[in-house]
Formats: sequence, C-alpha cells, structure tokens
Amino acid sequence: MIDINLIRTNKELVKENIRKKFQDQKLPLVDEVEELDKKFRSLKQEGDNLRQSRNTLSAKIGALMKEKKASEAEEIKAQVRANNDRIAEIEKEEEEISAKIRKIMLTIPNIIDESVPIGKDDSKNVEIERFGEPKVPDFEVPHHADILESINGLDKESAGRTSGNGFYYLLGDAARLETAMINFARDYMISKSFTYCIPPFMIRADVVDGVMSFAEMSAMMYKIEGEDLYLIGTSEHSMIGRFKEQIIKEDDLPIRMTSYSPCFRKEVGSHGIEERGVYRVHQFEKQEMIVLCRPEDSMKWYEQMWKFTVEICRALDIPCRTLECCSGDLADLKVKSCDVEAWSPRQKKYFEVGSCSNLTDAQARRLSIRAKGEKGTYYVHTLNNTVLASPRILIAFLENNLQADGSIRIPTALRPYLGGMEKIAPKE
Repeated sequence: MIDINLIRTNKELVKENIRKKFQDQKLPLVDEVEELDKKFRSLKQEGDNLRQSRNTLSAKIGALMKEKKASEAEEIKAQVRANNDRIAEIEKEEEEISAKIRKIMLTIPNIIDESVPIGKDDSKNVEIERFGEPKVPDFEVPHHADILESINGLDKESAGRTSGNGFYYLLGDAARLETAMINFARDYMISKSFTYCIPPFMIRADVVDGVMSFAEMSAMMYKIEGEDLYLIGTSEHSMIGRFKEQIIKEDDLPIRMTSYSPCFRKEVGSHGIEERGVYRVHQFEKQEMIVLCRPEDSMKWYEQMWKFTVEICRALDIPCRTLECCSGDLADLKVKSCDVEAWSPRQKKYFEVGSCSNLTDAQARRLSIRAKGEKGTYYVHTLNNTVLASPRILIAFLENNLQADGSIRIPTALRPYLGGMEKIAPKE
C-alpha cells in the first residue's frame, strides 16, 4: 500500500505507474481516493473545531453556574449537546470514509523501481545473467516422472485416491533427496547469518490482507472452513506476519530469517494442475528467506538475496539464470522482482524455480511494522526470496545430474546429507 501523501502531492506519478503496469481500469480510483481524502480531512477539521468549541463552552458552564446564571448555562448546555451530536455524526462518517479509502488503497499498485522493464506480461521479462553452462547430454533425458519411477520414488496414483489430483507421494531415495536438498539450503542460509524458523502453517485473514492482494489470495490460498485461518501458500507470509503492529528497534535491523514449511496452493487458472509429474502441485516443500531492513538498505539486500539462490543451484550442479520481471508481471505490492530459472536438459529451456522481491514499505504499511531510531519512527522495508522449493528444484536436479546409465549423481555438497551416497541407481 502506497503512502496517501503521494496522491495528495503527486497524483500523476501514481497514475503513470498504473499505466506502466497496464492496469488502466484503476486510474479512476486515484481521483476517487483524492476526493474521499479531501472530504475526510474536511470532516476531521470540522470535528476538531467542534471539540475545541465544546471544551470552551463546557468551561463557561461551570463559571455561569457559580454565578447562579442557570438559564444561560442551560442554553450553553444545549449548544454542547448539539456539538456532541454533530461530533458523533462526523466520527461515524470518518470511519466509513476511512474504510473506503483503505479498500481502494489496497488495490493501487506500489510504485515500481525505475530500473524495471516495461511490458504487459511475462513474455517481456528480460534475462539478466546466466550461471553455469546449459548442457544437453548425448542421451535422451526422460520426463522427471519417469526418472522418479525408475528409482521407485513417485506414487501419484495412491495420492489421487487419498487426496485427489495435484498431490503425490515421494518415496525412498527420492524423498531422502528432497529432504537433503532442503536441509542443505537451510544450513547454507544459517551460514549466511539468517535465523532459522519453523513458522505457523496457517495465518489469519488480517495477516493475509497485509501481505498480498485479494486477487492473489483468492487464486492461491485455501480457507479453513468455519475458521479465521488460511493455509499458507508460502512461509514468508507467516514470517512477515510475526512483526505485525510491532515497533522494532532500529539497532535490531536488518532482521534476517530463513524458514522451512510445507506450502499449499490452489493453482487455479489457465495453467492448471498437471496430470503427469510434479511440476505444478497443490502441496510442496520450501525453504524461504525474508529481510526487514532500513529503507536505504533494501536494494542492497535485494541484490544479495537472489545471489544466494543462484549459489545453491550451482552447488547442486544446476545451471541457472536470472530474469528481470517486467512491470506487467509484477504483483501489485512489488517494486522490483526477478526470477531464478533452472536449466532443463530435457526441454532445452529454463524454467522458474524461485523468485526474489523487494516490496519496500508496502507490506509494512499494511501490517503497521515500523522501526524507531534517532530520527523517529518509520515503516521498514520487507523483502523475500525463495531459497529452494521442491519439487521444482528436484526436477531440475534429476535432469541435470542424470547419467547415461540411468543413475543420478550426487554432487559433493549434498553427500553429507545422504550418508555419503555418491549416486542413486535405478531399481530393478
């Protein structure tokens, strides 16, 4: 949520930002907020004047009663009652207008960074840099579901009976491999001075409202029937929510956290759920990272955070690249974002395995997360980044570490997490 002062002082900047995000249908909302804000401030001024008048008149009543001027005192009392009635009307109207303003402000997108490329959708995202050589082996790379089945590692049929489409069982060495990668990513982030956290896997509606737009929530999250709780779609929401309505000591910034959680997503929309494989599913495992920092430090942290994901991919012998998200592909709260994409030897292209985002003060403003320092109190900046998300990273790992004999090579960095195992051989 942007600062309403931007609309008061630079309405055209807000409108131009909306145009850059190809959301022209939201342009009238800026004028609507401006008018509502003017009315709200006018009512507030009237209410303040009436309260001041009430205080002055109340003081006169006491003096008149001492002078035994009862009739004059009664006239002033009537005036005070009239003021009180009008103040009550004003407060009710202020509350209604304030709610309308907040509802609209939650839909107006954050101001994107000047460096963000302008484009309508993800087809206009821009490659930044490649890491590692994207190789295609001289043997056929099977579909990842076939690789998993060759090591008796995947059972979607049973999951269909227990849970429906979009769920799966990982078994044996495949399950060990996924856990090993997550544990490796966890320890890597701890080595970078991030505090490890296992957060709640359900959050209340007011936290959801603070961390994402309603449209995103509706498309992503599962609501617990009869409860004010949602299953998390990503653990950064739960971690950011930890600081809701808190004032943080400036000396405690930056706050760096890395979390493990299962994640749950509806995955509605045109892409749908795959019948085969585990690329797009309703439940997956994830290691996440967040940073809360001073405003002047957020871009520095943004550049550092996505590099952590790249370093983990390279330690797992997965070639990858970074892709700058264009204006139309940015969620409304994001100022700048990039995707980390892994190389797929089978498809001969890259696919998304993580995303890093700087939201500046948008989430902090919605959740009232502030810091207090020598120069006063201010909203912190929040950032998040995928450390490692499986099964997507599992798919990339299988394809890039598959050998001609069907075995899966285990990179050196991962062997301590698999009891020293150097490869996973296909089962008879």
